[in-house]
Amino acid sequence: MVKSISVGLLGLGTVGSGVVQIVERHQDKLIHQVGCPVEITKIAVKNLNKQRDIEIDPVKLTTDPYEVIENPEIDVVIEVMGGIEETYNHVLKALRNKKHVVTANKDLMAVYGAELVKVAAENGCDLFYEASVAGGIPIIRSLTEGLASDRIKKIMGIVNGTTNYILTKMTQEGRAYEEVLAEAQSLGYAEADPTADVEGLDAARKMTILATLGFSMPIDLDDVKVTGISGITEEDLEYSKRLGYTIKLIGIASKDHDKVEVSVQPTLLPNVHPLASVNDVFNAVYVYGEAVGETMFYGPGAGKLPTATAVVSDLVAVMKNMGLGVNGSNAIMPQYPKSLKSADEILSKYFMRIHVKDQAGALSEITTLFSNYNVSFEKILQLPLKKRELAEIVIVTHKASQKAYNDIMDTLMKLDVVYKVKSSYRVEGEGTL
Repeated sequence: MVKSISVGLLGLGTVGSGVVQIVERHQDKLIHQVGCPVEITKIAVKNLNKQRDIEIDPVKLTTDPYEVIENPEIDVVIEVMGGIEETYNHVLKALRNKKHVVTANKDLMAVYGAELVKVAAENGCDLFYEASVAGGIPIIRSLTEGLASDRIKKIMGIVNGTTNYILTKMTQEGRAYEEVLAEAQSLGYAEADPTADVEGLDAARKMTILATLGFSMPIDLDDVKVTGISGITEEDLEYSKRLGYTIKLIGIASKDHDKVEVSVQPTLLPNVHPLASVNDVFNAVYVYGEAVGETMFYGPGAGKLPTATAVVSDLVAVMKNMGLGVNGSNAIMPQYPKSLKSADEILSKYFMRIHVKDQAGALSEITTLFSNYNVSFEKILQLPLKKRELAEIVIVTHKASQKAYNDIMDTLMKLDVVYKVKSSYRVEGEGTL
């Protein structure tokens, strides 16, 4: 049997502790997989004296990350410390020191992924990041290996557990956003500052990674149109339910005629759509391939052991490559130059709630406006409101270009009969009344 594989850890938080736990408890399986023992020899932490839920030999701990990065005995560096700029420098240094890197850091990979993959290849190193998207769901490996022979046309999914938990509770229990957010924070599902989750940035970073891999195109975070869930009301959810839909925060990446759009936004899904029944903190990703058709990947999107499982799976892949002498050969740079859809080329159905003056001709005036832009209605409700002598019109359109819809929105607010556009969301799929 060859010598053991030496692993260094940057970070020993929730995921890092899970990695140590899996490596120690699954040693027999790892030896069977790769033919030699795996040993975590050095761990960089911020606080040596912090109480942890796993036992660690104090000799293995250090507050200096360079004792990991520059240790000549360490073969693989696992980065689970989080952050972007400092972590980028550590990972870059590790790769240039000819160390293979496994990371769970979607923020790092969304911002610096293309550069780091290039540096890894130049130094004959592996850089794997399965755990950066959807926790324990093997979606990255599925795109890069399982579906490598297909042409991916669309990736659509729930990739943030915090927002999915909030929307699940709001939908099922009729509770207000602020109340459920506070509960999510008390349960540890949401951070004290939940902005990255609830405003869609976390999901956008993950969709940047998935779109880059799925379409083999260098997609940047700035290319993703992002809208969060903080504006969703109980009325939005109630009307959606009445029309046969469920609202979810959905990441959408689609490719048509070699042009791509990527977005994260609250989206109405038909209740019969599989993603509509993905609840609480679970994640799910739909992938549409030209040859394979529709596939769906479902599972825990976060958590200590699910995420650590993805990290250790990447570690196994690195070690197998070491045995074969093919490290650094898996990196595939984007095949196509970036080509984004214009607003004219992005087609979707839309849901809209409008408060109008309760007077004759109001609906006719709105219908005429939509007709002028060649946008027709799939569903429409008109309901009286108790306050201010107003009526509420709820519309689901047929497919329209984003440009036409934006122009309609701009013009609506100038109509004398319109009091306020209360909400507007994208609609995917076919709903039922």
